Amino acid sequence: MLRYLFVLGLATVLFTACGGSPEGQKVTSEDAVDVKAEQTAAAAEYNVSLDESMINWTGAKFSGDQHTGYLKLSSGKLMVENGNIVGGSFIVDMNSLTDTDLSPDDGKAKLEGHLKSDDFFHVEEFPTGKFEIAEVNKIDGNPDATHEIKGNLTLKGATKSITIPANVQMKGDKIMATTPSFVINRTEWDVMYGSGLLGVAQDKAIKDEVGLKVNLVASK
Repeated sequence: MLRYLFVLGLATVLFTACGGSPEGQKVTSEDAVDVKAEQTAAAAEYNVSLDESMINWTGAKFSGDQHTGYLKLSSGKLMVENGNIVGGSFIVDMNSLTDTDLSPDDGKAKLEGHLKSDDFFHVEEFPTGKFEIAEVNKIDGNPDATHEIKGNLTLKGATKSITIPANVQMKGDKIMATTPSFVINRTEWDVMYGSGLLGVAQDKAIKDEVGLKVNLVASK
């Protein structure tokens, strides 16, 4: 009996590990917030580098399958004052959605096409996403972040506010904002395909959590 319980417990641990959610701080969305329309006269505009900036993503199934990839930006600016970000926004090119863990022979194009379809992000109707900064605050005690950035994230036509950690640094004439991995719930932006909320069997269900990591580089 003890041996049976041990084997059962081990199987449960292994299944949980294989079906784990994307890693990172869980971020809860709220209603969209007002964004300050005015910056002080001292704020300078920095243009986001489209070559150096991107958003990395991770998605997973309960079965243990996991996929990774990235999204590129189509435009963006950061408002900077005294070496700190005080505002700004960036546009996400949803057509740039790319998987990085599959080869062309393993279904890379099929997965990318499915993620762009109306099952997921419906890129034909919603070709862009957006993040607009509403508030930036310095924080202490987090080795991975110097600031918390609150803003409105728009995906698939839905806009919600989120607060994410970020490490903000000035290096020469560039300002960089890099987040540690964080996790959002895709269903809060009406991306429902394969969700257990729809009664999909667990062996076929896709985790509602999506891991994201934002890397922004901007200069005057």
